[in-house]
Amino acid sequence: MSAPNGSTEGGDGPPPQKKQKQVRVWVDGCFDMVHFGHANALRQAKLMGDVLVAGVHSDAEIKRNKGPPVMNEKERYKMVRAIKWVDEVVEDVPYTTSLEVMEKYNCDFCAHGDDITINVDGVDAYAAVKAAGKYKEYKRTQGVSTTDLVGRMLLMTKQHLSTNDEKSAESTQLSKITQGSELHSPYTGSSQFLASSKRLIEFMGTDSREPAPGDTVVYVAGAFDLFHAGHVVLLEKCREIGNFIIVGLHSDWEVNRYKGKNYPIMNVQERVLSVLACKYVSDVIIGAPYTVTEFMLDSLKV
Repeated sequence: MSAPNGSTEGGDGPPPQKKQKQVRVWVDGCFDMVHFGHANALRQAKLMGDVLVAGVHSDAEIKRNKGPPVMNEKERYKMVRAIKWVDEVVEDVPYTTSLEVMEKYNCDFCAHGDDITINVDGVDAYAAVKAAGKYKEYKRTQGVSTTDLVGRMLLMTKQHLSTNDEKSAESTQLSKITQGSELHSPYTGSSQFLASSKRLIEFMGTDSREPAPGDTVVYVAGAFDLFHAGHVVLLEKCREIGNFIIVGLHSDWEVNRYKGKNYPIMNVQERVLSVLACKYVSDVIIGAPYTVTEFMLDSLKV
């Protein structure tokens, strides 16, 4: 005769399974002008646990500690919520990471990059967390920073663009990128980012797939330069009318052809990672043609 809990009388049968506690990881930051470096930080932090909680500082908190942000807090909150590895967002968190805030959101530890963050008082913003043994580090993504991107806009350089045989005037400088050597930025000293197939696979994630029968495929194309909250709103609208969103990214020289000056600010290798990090995007066409043809739409099952 079975007991009410499903096991047999006398204690026979398997013991009830205990639900394993999820590991909750805390990450916080300004997340200003969100780029693939931020996304890669969040990806690495998510690998350390099961649930990733991202705290985002308010405009006032950032201004008090390091000066005014480029993007306002509403834009920054929206951007972080759109990143595929983020499970929860906490708005207006203190600049100095607090154990009390982490405990309030049931986080087991805090994760941060291997660079030092100093608050307005000149103190390590993670000192209390480190002292409590609740701090873990991940590798900072080399070759990109908000400062670097602002510098590109101010200096009007084209050195960040990918190579093209027709652009012989800059081919000597740009060939250093394709040959794998570092090209140092004159305004930050950081090297140009080099995309790899490994990084692309990491950003695509395990949910990468072809459109299935019955899927509504939506194609949207453009530069998607300096991926921002407006792009997120566009992709949200795409997701409302379809469930498989393909983004076509124009090449650097195609974007430069129709926008001029030193656009795009981010090269195609950087732009593809920014777009892939968005939770609404299913796939990306790199170097998509400016003119959309019927054959192309058919081949993509749009």
